[in-house]
Amino acid sequence: MRLKVGVLGSTRGTALQGILDAVAQGQLDVDIVLVASDKRSAPILERAAKYGVPARFVDPAGLTRETYDERVTQALMDADTELVLLIGYMRIVSAAFVETWRGRLLNVHPSLLPAFGGLMNLKVHEAVLESRVSETGCTIHQVTEEVDGGTIVLQRRCAVLPGDTAETLKERVQALEQVAFVEVLRGWRS
Repeated sequence: MRLKVGVLGSTRGTALQGILDAVAQGQLDVDIVLVASDKRSAPILERAAKYGVPARFVDPAGLTRETYDERVTQALMDADTELVLLIGYMRIVSAAFVETWRGRLLNVHPSLLPAFGGLMNLKVHEAVLESRVSETGCTIHQVTEEVDGGTIVLQRRCAVLPGDTAETLKERVQALEQVAFVEVLRGWRS
């Protein structure tokens, strides 16, 4: 039986592309049953629709975090989601959301956690460069009530190269995120 995966994203959803490609090529035995976003014009919704994946905007306007997360949970449950992936999701989820999906809620972070936890997007890569570390990468981890504090499921590494900018580093790390998610999904047991 194929694993039913729901995805939440607020941005381009670059890490989703590796999953979509692997599914399309018959190399990954999962169904992406829903891609939902809190941003009406998030490119991740277009990315999903291009592959025939149900894509849905869930409007957060005027809602508390808890109420919004209840609506997202309902959308995921309506799609029979078994595992939720946060891919470029720029919201902190509520404790109730974490509890509902505990053990079935994964986030990708663009650093080797615990280093640079709590930072997002280019801020992570800027901090990596400022710290002068020799390597960085990505971490897929369980989501808990502590931001970026859940159990690490998988990490993939790359070198920080002379002349790197936050943008070039982000591009290399995003390539790792695609591969890492596919690897995690191949080994996932619900």
